[in-house]
Amino acid sequence: MHRRSTITPRDLECMLRNETAEPKPLPLSLLEEITNGFSAEQEIGSGGFAVVYKGKLVSTTVAVKRLTNTLMDEKEFHQEVECLMMVKHKNIVRFLGYCANRQGSMERRHEKFIMADVHQRLLCFEYLPNGNLYEYISDTSHRPKWTDHFQIITGICQGLHHLHQHNIVHLDLKPANILLDANLVPKIADFGLSRCFKEMQSRVFTGKGGTIGYTAPEFFDSTEIRYRHSYRLDIYSLGVIIIEILTGKKGYHDVDKVVESWSKMLDISQSDVQVEQVRVCAEIGLKCTDFNPANRPDTKHIISRLDEREIVDICIKTSMITSQKVKNASNELHKDTPNASGETSSE
Repeated sequence: MHRRSTITPRDLECMLRNETAEPKPLPLSLLEEITNGFSAEQEIGSGGFAVVYKGKLVSTTVAVKRLTNTLMDEKEFHQEVECLMMVKHKNIVRFLGYCANRQGSMERRHEKFIMADVHQRLLCFEYLPNGNLYEYISDTSHRPKWTDHFQIITGICQGLHHLHQHNIVHLDLKPANILLDANLVPKIADFGLSRCFKEMQSRVFTGKGGTIGYTAPEFFDSTEIRYRHSYRLDIYSLGVIIIEILTGKKGYHDVDKVVESWSKMLDISQSDVQVEQVRVCAEIGLKCTDFNPANRPDTKHIISRLDEREIVDICIKTSMITSQKVKNASNELHKDTPNASGETSSE
């Protein structure tokens, strides 16, 4: 006899509030209930292979992603769930559970009834109210605030570093796949193309998937990419995103011109340290998009440079150092370049 699941909307809300709760299988009936039968009124977004719905719980909301790619095989779905199960970080969207349901459905074909398998594959996440980074960058109604931009850049880098430490390559990093919470904390999302590498493993990429403009050029070469080098695909995408956050546009931009454009919008009391932060971010963005993968920095190096700038900012605010000392130290920071001959041990 089939056992009815006892997971309720209240149980799912308790999971959401408990930061230590692990993702678990969720019944289709629960996800249908909280989305009002996947109604159009609950729909909050859609892409090539999925529709996302609001799921209403007792006093809060979750996001339910319903995969619409009927050609996706079980292995692909398992890979996405595996990647999501392996990571938990403040800059990665929180994964609550999954549903893989299959049932027979009678369909009429050529005047005959046949029994067809209907696959339902769904994923459940925390709900983030501020949309995605693409919408944030495109919104010209607000005046750019550097502290928000720096927080977003730093958070994306930290989230990507966490993925790479777990041997996960995202492979579709772009502003539309970075969500923002109520405090503009960025969270990397959409792991449909992600792959988990094992040490010394290699893969041949066919150039399918990814997003033109954000995908590294070598991805389309169908060449064998080994474990140590696979992360450089994400680094290229990261560089494009950083430049786009700084300028509102993809592509190459001169560092001095980026700094000059931002210098007119910065808080006068913090302008010296913030100008240096802008410069460092622009330099990182350009270095990440180097066409030679070996010249791209790893996430450990990127975070190290960003952390130096953040520490200086804190020291300025607490009057521990002066703005003049920031200027004197900047030349030393600009000498800090990655070793192009190899990766750090964490990558």
